[in-house]
Amino acid sequence: MTPITSLDLTGFTEREPGVWTDEAGLVLSVHFFPLIPDLPAPLHEPQRLGTGLARLVAGAGGGLIEAAPGSVDGVPAVRQLVKMPLGSRTGQAFLGSWTVPRAGSSTVVKVQAAEGAATGMREAVIMARVGPAEYFRPHPYAGGQLGGLPYHVGDHEEWDAQFPGHPLTLVRAALQRITPTITFDDRFKALPPFGGPNAPQSPPPQSLPHLPPPRRGWFRRKNV
Repeated sequence: MTPITSLDLTGFTEREPGVWTDEAGLVLSVHFFPLIPDLPAPLHEPQRLGTGLARLVAGAGGGLIEAAPGSVDGVPAVRQLVKMPLGSRTGQAFLGSWTVPRAGSSTVVKVQAAEGAATGMREAVIMARVGPAEYFRPHPYAGGQLGGLPYHVGDHEEWDAQFPGHPLTLVRAALQRITPTITFDDRFKALPPFGGPNAPQSPPPQSLPHLPPPRRGWFRRKNV
């Protein structure tokens, strides 16, 4: 159960409560955490937020591709694109998410996909075009390499059209399509805003008070 009251699930099939997949291999999931958000900075400090998130992802062995403050259904949020190594085989998984923090809780919408048997094609083609010297870059949020997976131009959106079936392209496009269709319960929207990790916080709620239980069809499907 989450505060989300509407979400366009066109093309997705439910696999378990809160988790859907599509024919391209995307996995969409929604989450509600009745805890103080673990974001490293408030949303109105994007450089500090990006630096902290880049370090957290690198510490887990991955790489932060981008972190951008924005809003979902009018509620301040941060969008992240992350790449992580596949532990069991060669390749990477790509995750796109919106974290919508409030003072004592947060809602997360996440889309993810992994590379298949063929890996590294996108990276190899782009590196051959731009050259190694221009391919790898210092991380824009941290001013250097952080460990984890390296930051490089191959993950930039400008290349997506040339690699339409790549998991990063699919994740980025799905998140862009889904975002405008998300709506929240007004009681979640009315909760106090997230002020940062060191700001006074409201006690984390165990659940949203009087939130109606989930019901069949509470997510909207268009053209289905």
